[in-house]
Amino acid sequence: MKNIHKIVMLAVLCMVVVTACSEPPKPENALEKYLSYWNKKDYKSMYKMLDSESKRAISEDDFVKRYTDIYSGIEASKLEVKMKKQKKEEEKESEIKSLPYTVKMDTLAGPIEYSHNMKLQLEEKEDSEEWRIKWNTLHIFPEMEKGDRISASSLTAKRGQILDAEGNPLAYNGTAAEIIIVPEKLPEEQTKTLEPLSKLLGISQEEIQAKLNQSWVQPHHGVPIKKLELEDPKVNNAIALEGVDFQKKETRLYPLKEAAAHLTGYIAPISAEKLEKLKGKGYTAQDWIGEAGLEQVYEEQLRGTSGGIIKILDNEKQEKSVLAQKEVVHGIDVKTTINSQVQRSIYNQIKSDVGTSSAIHPKTGDVLALVNSPSYDPNQYTLGIPKALDQKWRENPKKPKMNRFKYTYAPGSTLKPLTAAIGLENGALKPNEEMKVKGKTWQKDKSWGEYRVTRVTDVPSVNLKKALIYSDNIYFAQAALNLGRDKFVDGLKQFGFGEEFPVSFPFVASSIGEEGMSEGQLADSGFGQGKIQMSALHLAMSYTLFLNEGNLLSPRLDQAKESKIWKENVISPDTAKMIREDLVQVVAHANGTAHRDAFMKELPLAGKTGTAELKMSLDDKNGKELGWFVGYNTENPSLLVSMMIEDVKERGGSHYVTPKVKNVFKENVK
Repeated sequence: MKNIHKIVMLAVLCMVVVTACSEPPKPENALEKYLSYWNKKDYKSMYKMLDSESKRAISEDDFVKRYTDIYSGIEASKLEVKMKKQKKEEEKESEIKSLPYTVKMDTLAGPIEYSHNMKLQLEEKEDSEEWRIKWNTLHIFPEMEKGDRISASSLTAKRGQILDAEGNPLAYNGTAAEIIIVPEKLPEEQTKTLEPLSKLLGISQEEIQAKLNQSWVQPHHGVPIKKLELEDPKVNNAIALEGVDFQKKETRLYPLKEAAAHLTGYIAPISAEKLEKLKGKGYTAQDWIGEAGLEQVYEEQLRGTSGGIIKILDNEKQEKSVLAQKEVVHGIDVKTTINSQVQRSIYNQIKSDVGTSSAIHPKTGDVLALVNSPSYDPNQYTLGIPKALDQKWRENPKKPKMNRFKYTYAPGSTLKPLTAAIGLENGALKPNEEMKVKGKTWQKDKSWGEYRVTRVTDVPSVNLKKALIYSDNIYFAQAALNLGRDKFVDGLKQFGFGEEFPVSFPFVASSIGEEGMSEGQLADSGFGQGKIQMSALHLAMSYTLFLNEGNLLSPRLDQAKESKIWKENVISPDTAKMIREDLVQVVAHANGTAHRDAFMKELPLAGKTGTAELKMSLDDKNGKELGWFVGYNTENPSLLVSMMIEDVKERGGSHYVTPKVKNVFKENVK
């Protein structure tokens, strides 16, 4: 009996254990699992959890396609599906449960958020039971019923214009002629059209054929080949070919073309790399983005914010409800201080050279022009640049894509007025004191070895005025040595050397190279050689203190910003006046280095010439030379131009540059 009792007790115990180990499935667990698949957009796994009735109503392929099409169409991102907390109630046995959940997502029309209930069905599966999802279209969106469809429209923001000081466009949204080919209208021997069209547009026949071979192309559809400016005579020549036509297309255009390419920059289709980098900033793979110049600097302001609307339409395509709507915010125009006439005028003077130039209003600091040569046509990038042309620009040794105006160069003798100002302020220079030197070369002592400072004109006795008129290197070398390294360097820093240039464009900071500066380098630095480096715009701005009582103006390129002083009281008004009067003599005096090329009785100019030698070593006899001239009109000054041209050694040095600046004044100052 005892054994029988033990067996019965053991059996009961086993039944208890089995019962405890096989609790009935919970609908909450099933829903959590389903929602986890939904968050991952794993639609196939979601479908496998549907109940039998739901699976009879929709196939797996249709289920997956519906979610994929809708979510991609509305550009759904940051999807977050959660089970909603609910009050604990006494559980009642039922084969159907309804549990709440919430959905959040971002879309092209803004955020969408809703709460809904999910019904689950308890179904038997072999020897067990499972909770399954009773699916219908309300789960996609609560307002969506069978037969309804989603309509999603993106509203593209219009890019803001880049304008000059008078409101004329430097970059605008214009209309281009898009050359198209209608395949079914091509002649039987297609080369009769493709060959001349290839030559006309500057793109290879292979490139054209690749466009015609795209998977979406239909015989009766126009296939875009290349955009041209509407007034381009090539348009009429192209459409005269059999099978070729054109359609008008909105396009970003740059009316100053090569004259302002490095200033305006251009826009281009966004790359996959940039799209990833700018994730979360609202860009899509179809967007264009500023690639250079002001288009890049002001990208955020210019691009605006695209809008959109997402609707539910009934089976008759009538609007049933709006799920999300975001107003489009168009880009904001950027109004610059640029004078288009001055910009063109300077470019025309230097377009056959390698160089750069800037122009400012010397009494306000407004930037009137920033010019480079050689240049390129930025319209080619928005019209569709041929590969051969892009490659040609990239391989050109003169580097037409290089933005020279933002970089720094040895300023040569154009730095001498700055050295003079620093010397006068520190008492190291006495303006009327004569320096007596015989010959064209000089060295401080024998410790300099073979190195000597060389000047152009043998003037036995010079004071400050004569030193500027004759551009005497020896005088300014001695001035720097008298100052000493520390005072000279500190003085240049008062002119903004080594600081971020305060303008809405990424300029390289001007530099002194004071680390390890030898005595010989200090002497060279006094007349703009050594390791001194300045941008053309910084050089122009440094002359503003001679016209503004010793105050250094801040450059202003954006009219939305106020004109202001960058550094106050850099030099005294008396020092500014003295150097200003001497700069007049550089042009007006018969022996002035700029007299021959810049003197105009009817339009008096003041300024300073400069030649910077670029040598690899002291023995280098073949080093290139940079030619400089900085000039401004003296009567009611309204224009100051700094210009640098490379490789002028065999063309007269600064004498090659000065007449070009003179011509700019003749064309722009009345």
